Amino acid sequence: MNVPLTEPPAARRTALIVVDLMPRIVEQDMGPHDGASVVKRAVRLSAAFRQAGGTVVLVRVERPGVTEQPPGSGFVPDMQPQAGDITVVKRTIGAFYGTGLVEQLRQRGIKTVVMAGLATTMGVESTARAASDHGFELVFASDAMSGVTTLEHNHALTVTFPRFGEVLTTDEVLRRLG
Repeated sequence: MNVPLTEPPAARRTALIVVDLMPRIVEQDMGPHDGASVVKRAVRLSAAFRQAGGTVVLVRVERPGVTEQPPGSGFVPDMQPQAGDITVVKRTIGAFYGTGLVEQLRQRGIKTVVMAGLATTMGVESTARAASDHGFELVFASDAMSGVTTLEHNHALTVTFPRFGEVLTTDEVLRRLG
């Protein structure tokens, strides 16, 4: 599958979904990429998507049933929502269940989603599976995400994700955006 992202109309039908770039998650020991590297790549992708007329979806998790969220539960400073972005607060592993995300994407005419964030085999994979169930085309920015372990991350990129969509590097996604 070669999902076209280069034509302006295609960019407007594409969303970047960035999962759980929150201080308390970014600071965890991840593999193969550290949280700071994932954030830097996600910032590059977000800026390019906004410039090309695409949609940026920033997702964070809140623990259900608690009166106060743990410290570091907001977005990291470099990934603050901007005008036109969609912000999702999820209370499950994936970003679709109970959040209205599918309706917001459909209202914008989104056909393709590019996945990034933490952790590869948790929030990213769960969100990607739901996106596929809802009929969206998928692209995975392989180095703009990281796993709890390198082994889990690499397995997702080489075995699981290719069954759902296309696995590209951040630079390859950016080249397609133009």
